Amino acid sequence: MRVSRTQAEENRQAVINAASRLFRERGFDGIGLKDLMKGAGLTQGAFYKQFESKNDLVAQASRRALECTLQRWEEAAASNPQDPLEAVLGFYLSMGHRGEPMDGCPVVALGSDVARQDADVKAAFEAGIGTYLDMLAGWIGEGDSDQPSGRAMAILSTMVGALLLSRVVNDEQLSGDFMRAAADQIRASAHQHKKDMK
Repeated sequence: MRVSRTQAEENRQAVINAASRLFRERGFDGIGLKDLMKGAGLTQGAFYKQFESKNDLVAQASRRALECTLQRWEEAAASNPQDPLEAVLGFYLSMGHRGEPMDGCPVVALGSDVARQDADVKAAFEAGIGTYLDMLAGWIGEGDSDQPSGRAMAILSTMVGALLLSRVVNDEQLSGDFMRAAADQIRASAHQHKKDMK
């Protein structure tokens, strides 16, 4: 039976959505096409009608994963417009986020995998990271430059590093300590920056 264009596009989006979550959970090489397609409710044969290669899917799923995380940042920031950085720190550096790699930050879940991927996948991550940096720079009062500020880069690096370290240890106390220490340092740095600007 022939699939309509609308249904084919819906199937394609379902595969991208499923892959964006499954890759974050298992890594790019941790799941085969058969299981990816099964996760989207489709057969493996449908894959080749929708994507040029697994690398094509990896790049598209990476973009989708980053879009989903950026949406979470925007929602958190909108919930506290007086202090959007605090709102993002509150969800990003939390035990809840630590425990949800499938829906969490793809930079943390896939960063080491991305380093071994092709230019299209790296470009997707570079664009997403650029948006993170733009948002952070705006929240700390450094949003007027074409280049990301060192302060925004340091904040993002601290956030990503703390979440990653929190996930690689068994000790929940230590895990939480990594995230609390990072949040405290970011807050102190942002507070000092505000004082310096006065």
